[in-house]
Amino acid sequence: MRLLEYQAKSLFSDYTIPIPKGYTSIDIEQGRKDASALGYPFVIKAQMAVGGRGKAGAIQKCHNADEFQLKYPEIMQKVVKGEKTQAILLEKMADIKKELYLSLFLNRGKRCYTIISSSEGGVEIESVKNQVIREVGLGDVDTKTAEEVGKEIGLKDKTLSQFVEILQKLSKITVEKEAELAEINPLAVLKDDSLLALDGKVIIDDNAMFRHDELRKFQEVSELEERAEKSGFSLVELDGNMAVVGNGAGLVMSTLDMLSDHGGKPACFLDVGGGATTDTVYEALTLISKMKKVKGILVNLYGGIVKTTTVATAFIMAYENKVIDVPVFARMSGAEADRSKEMLKGSRTKMFDTIEEAINNAVIEVNKNG
Repeated sequence: MRLLEYQAKSLFSDYTIPIPKGYTSIDIEQGRKDASALGYPFVIKAQMAVGGRGKAGAIQKCHNADEFQLKYPEIMQKVVKGEKTQAILLEKMADIKKELYLSLFLNRGKRCYTIISSSEGGVEIESVKNQVIREVGLGDVDTKTAEEVGKEIGLKDKTLSQFVEILQKLSKITVEKEAELAEINPLAVLKDDSLLALDGKVIIDDNAMFRHDELRKFQEVSELEERAEKSGFSLVELDGNMAVVGNGAGLVMSTLDMLSDHGGKPACFLDVGGGATTDTVYEALTLISKMKKVKGILVNLYGGIVKTTTVATAFIMAYENKVIDVPVFARMSGAEADRSKEMLKGSRTKMFDTIEEAINNAVIEVNKNG
């Protein structure tokens, strides 16, 4: 999930990375109030998940109310590279002396984060020759490394000290929020030699979103996820082909991680919750059936408040009504687990004594069938 600029800056602010004063709106009436609160001049910035906004006229300076009346609706209607404007950010102009570039991205091939920095910012990094590239581990960037990067792009004194702080805070974002990319471009050096993040880009790993409820406010909720919430259980769509079902967020999370470690690709996180009924579980299976990417279902269930027989009954109903047409790999333990196994004998549900066995068999069969 790529955050919009104002969302990325909200995250920066949470980590005390300095950002310009600004307000976000989706209509001109609120925009006028924001303009009055901010004071002229300022920049009007279209919020969309693409680059090249400046060249496309989706970022413009605004010096007075007359300009605002013309430019706000114009920018609100902008479409850049097929992306419509989702909101407008009004932001105070900065007194800039120099622009830098700074980013960290997840280098999957080398299993590390890579820092890229440059003394030239405000342009696409691919076109910048003066780059400093440093591979670091998957943890936080240490002070020594941050200082070395800052010095290599010519920073010193107050500016270097603040750069080190910002790089380390950006590193914390990538680690704690499981970001694939965190970028500040440009990172402005102001006339007083302080630093300010003028633009921001953050991309969060979609398959990690279920671990970050605090980021869900930035995510568009799918129709299926909305239906799940109304039905009383949690569903988060992911990119893979194996639905993961369980009771309890912790159990489902650990199952997702184990599936990924064994080469499986989760298609969704589905927690039926502690108050699940047969109807609730049946509705959950119905929603899974609407995900055409799902080629198998992995169930990890501990019978306690929710009896395993409740879940087994829902599966039997789903088979009878032809809701499920993919293989199911299940591990059930706890209350009435033995009875549940008997109930599901002869169905497409394959029962296993351990979740490891269930995962191994699921990965082999689903990958074999594509």
